[in-house]
Amino acid sequence: MLIPHDTRIALDVVVDLVNTAPGRDGPGQDGLAEVSSLSTLVEKYSISDVGDLGQKDLDAVREVRNRFENVFAAPDARTASELINRLVASAGTTPRLTDHDGYDWHVHYFAPGASVAEHLAADCGMALAFMIVAGEQERLRRCEAPGCGRAFVDLSRNRSRRYCDSRTCGNRLHVAAYRARRREAAG
Repeated sequence: MLIPHDTRIALDVVVDLVNTAPGRDGPGQDGLAEVSSLSTLVEKYSISDVGDLGQKDLDAVREVRNRFENVFAAPDARTASELINRLVASAGTTPRLTDHDGYDWHVHYFAPGASVAEHLAADCGMALAFMIVAGEQERLRRCEAPGCGRAFVDLSRNRSRRYCDSRTCGNRLHVAAYRARRREAAG
């Protein structure tokens, strides 16, 4: 599956944002508890044109995060598309080509002067729309490891990825299964 660079980054942002929801980084913890957490996310992904961030931005981004979570939980493409359409429409999209900060030409969907929440809703919403249009909604997944449930986008060739991280969740389950087989064999 060929995904343009800017769409891939937007999908990474969506995943990171969804995984900040309470309960993803430990019981009851919110990965976006403070404006500084939002600033860290903005810096990590070099999100441009967002200005100074405040509590209002944080509250709006949390709302967008909840809406993205609903897309990951959508039972079918029709439901997901309705959620994405409302999300993108609420952001007041204004597609435009740009080649800023050393990146080659790509499309920004947010309007000039948009808030960080509108920016995320537009660009990340369009990345999720790309997955629906490509018939790839099933690639928007949750980790199958017990007690995890973190979001990820399965970009494996055969859509076989089951865990958010094979080195942690996947390995932990494989080791547990191995130990259970050893105990059973030892009798």
